[in-house]
Amino acid sequence: MAISVNEHVHPEKWLIAPHVIRLETSIIREILKISSQPGVISFAGGLPAPELFPLDDLKRICGQVIETYGPAAFQYSLSRGVPPFVGLLAERASNSGCPTERENVLVTAGAHQAIELVARAFIDPGDYVIVENPTYVGALQAFNYYQARYVPIEMDREGMLVEQVEASIRKFSPKLIYTVSNFQNPTGISMSEGRRQALVEVAVKYNIPLIDDNPYREIRFAGRPATQLKAIGGDAVIELHTFSKTVAPGLRIGWINGPKPVMGQLEKVKQCTDLHTSSFSQYLIYEFVKQGLIDPHIEKIKANYLEKRNTMLHSLEKHFPSGISWTNPEGGLFLWLELPKGVSAKDLLPRAIELGVTYVYGSPFFSAGGGENTMRLGFSNPTVADIVEGVKRLGTLLQERI
Repeated sequence: MAISVNEHVHPEKWLIAPHVIRLETSIIREILKISSQPGVISFAGGLPAPELFPLDDLKRICGQVIETYGPAAFQYSLSRGVPPFVGLLAERASNSGCPTERENVLVTAGAHQAIELVARAFIDPGDYVIVENPTYVGALQAFNYYQARYVPIEMDREGMLVEQVEASIRKFSPKLIYTVSNFQNPTGISMSEGRRQALVEVAVKYNIPLIDDNPYREIRFAGRPATQLKAIGGDAVIELHTFSKTVAPGLRIGWINGPKPVMGQLEKVKQCTDLHTSSFSQYLIYEFVKQGLIDPHIEKIKANYLEKRNTMLHSLEKHFPSGISWTNPEGGLFLWLELPKGVSAKDLLPRAIELGVTYVYGSPFFSAGGGENTMRLGFSNPTVADIVEGVKRLGTLLQERI
């Protein structure tokens, strides 16, 4: 009689690495599962507006890529990236005030892989990383995989309190300083000009890599832009970018702009990860940019998100009870709310789901705990009408509980 293999195999007893078992699933991804249910208005994800995807242009360019590049668009390519695309990225970075050569560029599968590659290259178990408090939960996930420890630096309306950084460096000898300098995820706050100068100075003084996660810089729809950290700090800064917020996230195209000696090391790490980023996606975005489509498209995105942000701010003023504060970002995708002390945004979420609206509660963004009374609302993905209705539903909930 044949033996049934499944009766004798027990995968639940396989020895998965303890640090993997300790990893937590992304709270944002878990809430997005709920958000996909019919009738639920989601403020949970940082998803671009799908109605803004340039589908007609991308459809046309897909055919042009096949006709122009043929098999090369479907072949293995260089780990650094498709050469003409790498050159284009270096040119655009230089034109934005950050002198960049091809050797400074590495194309990645989205900005999240860029974070992961940096984490893999620098962090040994137990190493400290300086982060904003709160900070991007996806970065914490990447750093957690390599068993990092954290030095959280508090924020105000001008960003990270840089005066706390130098003392923290002396005490903890961190491997990295990680920041989201423009329209920070989750708060929407942008670092002031003075703080940028000061942060670069302290990073240079102690020769610590300054990682500027910069996916939202081009989505500024109000106010005056500050100087990029990379433009101030040059080789002191490793800058992370993506086309997920400006073209389409499903294409999975990001890139790193860093000093040449480090880029060679990151290239080796990239080769261990996935050899190279999708050749076809690189050629597709290369043609989209080369044909002069990217900048007018970004202007359309900015106008759309400005209207949505304004709608959300107006709706919050109209429907939310007193005692709640929120940020007023000049760009990006998010607002950050602080509820009265003692009110748990996590505990409120099940009732919000019953009312047909979701958000991300704030505590996972705090590397050392806390933030129970905070929440993040994304305004980029829902329609204007859904923003009005969703905020009204949240207002009803908060009126009940506060």
